[in-house]
Amino acid sequence: MDKSFSKSFFLISFLPAIAYWYLDEYYPVRIAITGGLALAILEIAAEKIFIKHVHTISKANFFLILFLGGLSLLGDEGVWFRLQPAITGVGISSFMFYRLKVGKGLLVEFLEGLPLKNKPPMFFVHSMEKHLTYYFFVTGLFMGYIALFESTDTWIFFKTIGNYILFAIFYVFELFWGRKLAKDFARAKREQEVLMSTKP
Repeated sequence: MDKSFSKSFFLISFLPAIAYWYLDEYYPVRIAITGGLALAILEIAAEKIFIKHVHTISKANFFLILFLGGLSLLGDEGVWFRLQPAITGVGISSFMFYRLKVGKGLLVEFLEGLPLKNKPPMFFVHSMEKHLTYYFFVTGLFMGYIALFESTDTWIFFKTIGNYILFAIFYVFELFWGRKLAKDFARAKREQEVLMSTKP
């Protein structure tokens, strides 16, 4: 799959939210929810057709939209659809926290399965996964607040472009934190070497 096609396919994931935002501005909530759900189905179908696989998170996201959209149709209230990113974020963070608590985290298990010669230190990957768990939880709560108390325009901003901005801030933090961990690791290793060299 070439890069331009892959990039175009990635943008499909934003269509349900964008469609809902547009329809909610000009049409009754039932039409807005129906349009959002229709494009959510299109997203799943496109993933199945073009990459021959539907990821677990995509399936969970689809059924969550279906469930919340159904509640919106029954209650004639679009807030249930807008709560989807909030519930997804809190749900993902809860699962990641569970995996960290009972054993290996998802990132550690993923990297161990890759045939890479130079893998990053596992303590760094573990630290990053903990931060990602917090990130998904906090942004999930934040999106819940946006869905309940802010306008649809504000919601669609943080569902799309704002999401990139928040993750960029998180990424910059991880870069600085990673450098700190690397320095601490190198310092501890030097101190250990010094202690070993001074032993009789």
